Amino acid sequence: MTKQNSIIINQTEAFDSNEQNVQVTFGNHLKSTATKKKSKNMKLKLFLVCLLSTVGSAFAQAPAAVNSGSVSGKIIDKTTKEPIGYASVSVKDAGKVVTGAISQENGNFNIPNLELKAYTLEVQFIGYKPYSKAIVLSATDKTLNLGMIAIEAEATQLEGVNIVAERSNIVQKIDRKVVNVGKDLIASGTTASDIMNNVPTVSIDPQTKELSLRGNSNVRVLIDGKPSNVDAAQLLQQIPSSSIKQIELITSPSAKYNPEGMSGIINIILHKNASAGFNGSINTGVTFGITPKTNSALNLNYKVGKVNFYSNYGFNHGINANHGFVNSANPGLENLQNFEFRNLNNSHLLKLGMDYYINEKNTLSFYTNQNITHMDGYGKTTVDYFGLGNNDNFQSYNNENENKTQTYDLAFKHDFTKKGENIEFQANFSKTKNTEDTRYNNNSNASDGTLFSDSKSQNIVDGVTDYTQINIDYVNPLSESLKLELGAETRIQTTKNNFIATEAGNEYATPYNYTKDSDYNFTFNRNINAVYSNFSKQWNSKWSSQIGLRVEYYDISGDFARTESKFQSNLVPQSSNVDLKDRVTDDIFTVYPSAFINYTVNEKNSFNFNYSRRVDRPSIGQISPIREWTTPLMESRGNPSLEPQFTNSFEVNYTRNTKLGSITTGVFYRRISDEISRVVYNDPNDPSNNRKILSFDNFNNNNAYGVEASANLKFTKWWAANASADAYFKTVKGAVQNVNTGVLENAQVDVTSFNTRLNNTFTATKDLRFQLFGMYRGRDMSLQFERKEMYKADVGLTYNVFKGKGTITARYNDIFKNMRFAFDGEIPYRQYGAFYWESQTFYIGFNYMFGGGKNKALQRKQRDANETQSGGMF
Repeated sequence: MTKQNSIIINQTEAFDSNEQNVQVTFGNHLKSTATKKKSKNMKLKLFLVCLLSTVGSAFAQAPAAVNSGSVSGKIIDKTTKEPIGYASVSVKDAGKVVTGAISQENGNFNIPNLELKAYTLEVQFIGYKPYSKAIVLSATDKTLNLGMIAIEAEATQLEGVNIVAERSNIVQKIDRKVVNVGKDLIASGTTASDIMNNVPTVSIDPQTKELSLRGNSNVRVLIDGKPSNVDAAQLLQQIPSSSIKQIELITSPSAKYNPEGMSGIINIILHKNASAGFNGSINTGVTFGITPKTNSALNLNYKVGKVNFYSNYGFNHGINANHGFVNSANPGLENLQNFEFRNLNNSHLLKLGMDYYINEKNTLSFYTNQNITHMDGYGKTTVDYFGLGNNDNFQSYNNENENKTQTYDLAFKHDFTKKGENIEFQANFSKTKNTEDTRYNNNSNASDGTLFSDSKSQNIVDGVTDYTQINIDYVNPLSESLKLELGAETRIQTTKNNFIATEAGNEYATPYNYTKDSDYNFTFNRNINAVYSNFSKQWNSKWSSQIGLRVEYYDISGDFARTESKFQSNLVPQSSNVDLKDRVTDDIFTVYPSAFINYTVNEKNSFNFNYSRRVDRPSIGQISPIREWTTPLMESRGNPSLEPQFTNSFEVNYTRNTKLGSITTGVFYRRISDEISRVVYNDPNDPSNNRKILSFDNFNNNNAYGVEASANLKFTKWWAANASADAYFKTVKGAVQNVNTGVLENAQVDVTSFNTRLNNTFTATKDLRFQLFGMYRGRDMSLQFERKEMYKADVGLTYNVFKGKGTITARYNDIFKNMRFAFDGEIPYRQYGAFYWESQTFYIGFNYMFGGGKNKALQRKQRDANETQSGGMF
């Protein structure tokens, strides 16, 4: 999305606090309104927290059968000898499941409280052959340790390609939730941005496309574990949904991870195969809305001998159209604003990579991502004043934007003789070039309809960002139960940007007709050097922990220069140059601790406690005083004096395994220092006080907390469901401009937000499945407005063809056409409005897998399905 395409909500950015967490109003009577809401919100908070505590207590206190035997062991890969976590281990008696467990991340499992008798133990894991073994527990052998249980990878043809599951599923790991993207999510939208609203605890603003996690937009987005120079909102629109394999939600990252992002990290893993021989898959689809859109991806893999080559190509093409209105009852300036926007997008994403297995101890890997996006946009804004004394405004624009990003990554891993001990070096470099050319037409009509003014302007943006990241990571299992991790990281970022704004003169107004040319330049440098250490300890089958410490030295320097030339034509000829310069420097030495504790009560109940300290450093756009965009009534610019904000995050999660599936509930609390928030104030150069400046500022400390619940359930052989619900409690802060004095005053309001999602899968036959999806996004409050609730329902189906190698998918999104962004407010005067987009669409797609070869797991886990699990490379 370009700057101009985001104008819809930027002009009403103070309307929505769910993603910004901050809004601003221009009245002095807000505090009484916040006080009235506080008591109601506190009651709801107490009710939800008590409800969650009661449910968790009921589960945790479920009585366990008193038995006297146990069986334990460790699941490993037969070929690579690597441990396999999250494998299903079942104990059966006469063919019926008595109890079971899930193997830990290191492959260990323990099943206690078994009667002393004969059983059959079974192990199952996706992509591996089932394993079974007869066991006997007796009075003389109550505790049975089976040692290493080696399971073998499937050798079927279909397991050798990138299989896309019919239904998405969620796996809860020690420090993250992993969403395995199935065909149901792919069919819900053409881009990563489209499908994010179907992921638990994640939201995408329908207008700005801004991403938020747990109700907060301060979240870091990674691609295959690496950062991108592209803005997250724009990046998610460039990635085809069919290119995505997994989405990792890391809400409390350990010390090995980059600490940026208050709400945590969202890591998007793209498809990459590692199977012998030649194989691959193709996924293509068309979304029909107001206009059709295409979404396609091709995955190829060739593995021979010691070398594995892989590639992924994704393509998006289509027109996106949206519109909206804002009705303002500002006394004396009553007006109706109408917006229309239409953008043609073309996006290409290419990933090429190679793994070279030099020998059993050494692996060399390389990959590159090439991303090209081109957009042609058109939009118009009409401001119709109801009073006779004001001139109506009309603004239209044509926009052309091109973004090119190149990423190169080189990694080398060495395995020592001791099992699990290794060292890895990785270097990553990316370059992003962005060009934009936007041309405006601005007209103003007098109350009698005659043309009062007519002007044209042009914005030209040319920017380049270079990013280099170098890591070295060392892992040493000091014993069976103790592991040490050490790492160091250097990140260097340089951004250069040139922004030229030209405005043609006013041919109708006198005597102040002039032409103004502005030239904005800035250079921004950011360097971060860090070291980290982690200690992991497992005391027994019940308790495990990890503590970590990350130390960072951070320094920035930014030079912002602005030159303006003014030429007055109807007065005495005169010219003047105005040169403005701002320099930003800062250096910070900071420590980021983290801690994790897992307690497994039994095979059905487990608890997880997390703590981490995080930081949100101001972005270039938040710091730069240069005008980012403008409309007839608002202008956006940064604040060079903005400081970083720090967050201490605490989490408690409880997982209950039942016969129907797993249920995870949790609570979290965040303590935020120097919170970065939006501010809106009157433009000091506008004598009418009708034009506003949208910027950023630091506020006092803040608190945010919430409750979450998610479940993967299978009610019957033909009905399964993924469900999630969350409620967030936060304090929204901002600057309130007193309408009488014009002074900015700090204000706040307590907010409660509730969201829920339910995705059902119904299996009609072996090859035919139906999906029914519903979501509800509750009302939200800002300092200024109430954002109305949103909800929708989708239906879909998948049908397997060509003996399971191909799949046809169809989906009808927002069948009742309920989705819209609506708001209503009374401060400082009545304003209400709504924005609409192509939410009701029909998707038809086809997926086909081809090739063959035995599936051989990678020795290097950094490059398999859990390629980011090793951490420190962030």
